[in-house]
Amino acid sequence: MKAFGYYEPGLETDIPPFQEVEVEKPKPTGKDLLVEVKAVSVNPTDWRSHLSKHPDDLSLTVPGRDVAGVVVDIGSDCNLFNVGDEVYYAGSNTRPGGHSEFHLVDERIVGRKPKNLDFAQAAALPLTSLTAGEAFFERLGISRNASDNEGNSMLIIGAAGGVGSIATQLAKLAGLRVIATASRPDSISWTKSNGADHVINHHQPFGPQLKDLGLAGVQYIFVLNHIDEHMDEMAEVILPQGKICSILPFEKPAELQKLFSKSVTLVWEMMFTRPMFQTDDMIEQHLLLNEIADLVDAGKIHTTMAERIEPINAANLLEAYRKSKSGTAIGKIVLEGFEK
Repeated sequence: MKAFGYYEPGLETDIPPFQEVEVEKPKPTGKDLLVEVKAVSVNPTDWRSHLSKHPDDLSLTVPGRDVAGVVVDIGSDCNLFNVGDEVYYAGSNTRPGGHSEFHLVDERIVGRKPKNLDFAQAAALPLTSLTAGEAFFERLGISRNASDNEGNSMLIIGAAGGVGSIATQLAKLAGLRVIATASRPDSISWTKSNGADHVINHHQPFGPQLKDLGLAGVQYIFVLNHIDEHMDEMAEVILPQGKICSILPFEKPAELQKLFSKSVTLVWEMMFTRPMFQTDDMIEQHLLLNEIADLVDAGKIHTTMAERIEPINAANLLEAYRKSKSGTAIGKIVLEGFEK
């Protein structure tokens, strides 16, 4: 089968030098599904895998977390899916990725593809939906019942990106007043299209902008880019006993005294934790992806695909990664189909 990957370790300025490689088509065992890949989307974690590759590692690395496709074979222990099922998922960061014609994935982290979306539209959703869903409903303890959240506000920092695009929709669906951050006309417009009640500029102090909206602060903050850059501003606007969730770690020592005095909860979300550590509750990702599919099919949330590129090949992957790494991409970039 065709696979697209790279051998060389990366530098901070590098984009993975993709090559088309012929590799053996895998055979599923245990709880693995073999999926014929129809579409993939690009995430920052994909190009970061190139930067984190060990200098002595010259083996083939096939990245690609988000996949939508069709089950063509199943392992002996599978009981959630059958051959012919259309699926979508984010995979694992400890196994080869989905930039290949066929892909192995544990069925416990796979969901039913939304019926109302094509493969490309569906491929935009898994990683970001799992990240936002786990952050909201598990890490931050937000109720799915909108009436429980009446009067509460969430600040989403970096709302125009992939995670922010679906997080805005889920927060609004949960009954929260959503304040998104964006700074360009196109990203502001995109964020509003996903349901943000207000948009503020993350390059300016948060407090005065929230005050202009009649808010003394917010109960929840979901920060989707470098937490270090926003720590002081977040400490100012998070309300006492509020909660902050970040998807990235600190890169330098942080002053947390203001969070302590306010009894603020600070948590992290990494959707790869369950598959990485093979936790007993891995099935929760299957259930959450099915929940997202139901919400899509009910018309309550929509795909976050902003750009569709055809076909999946080395040149197009290179271009998609360049756009993702630029930091200006809106929503999700999706690649679809293989050249015959």
